[in-house]
Amino acid sequence: MGALSAPPQDKDLYRDTWVRYLGYANEVGESFRALIPVSLVWASYGVATLYVTADAIDKGMKASVAHAHAQASERRTRVTISVVDTFVWQALASVAIPGFTINRICSASLYLLAKTTRWPLPVRKWTTTAVGLSAIPFIVKPIDRSVDLLLNTSLRKLYSSDQKPSDPPE
Repeated sequence: MGALSAPPQDKDLYRDTWVRYLGYANEVGESFRALIPVSLVWASYGVATLYVTADAIDKGMKASVAHAHAQASERRTRVTISVVDTFVWQALASVAIPGFTINRICSASLYLLAKTTRWPLPVRKWTTTAVGLSAIPFIVKPIDRSVDLLLNTSLRKLYSSDQKPSDPPE
């Protein structure tokens, strides 16, 4: 009763709940590539891509609501910027770059284990999977920061500073 509580904030379904882990599906798929059919690896990319698309649509809907009182052309511009920015960022930071990174880590791991150990193939494959899964937490932040830098120095320069996707309506 005596403690002040912070005002409730809206939770972002795609970034503040368990749903965000769907964006890591392809990294898990790549980690298991040596053990599972390739069709399951591609299915993991499908899950991650659906997550990226759903997040972009959600951010567009939120921008539409936030700019409901703006002129139609201004509202359309803000929604488009929000959807494109979110989709490109998520596609790079959640699917393309991490998928490639884990794929190369696992490939190198399997190759090095074959050249440097006498372990049976199943042991090498499971070890490679463990290496890939273990690498995921370490690659996330550097990739996120790199994608931020990339977009800040390229795509985000295409729209004016008063149209940034995260800006609240005037």
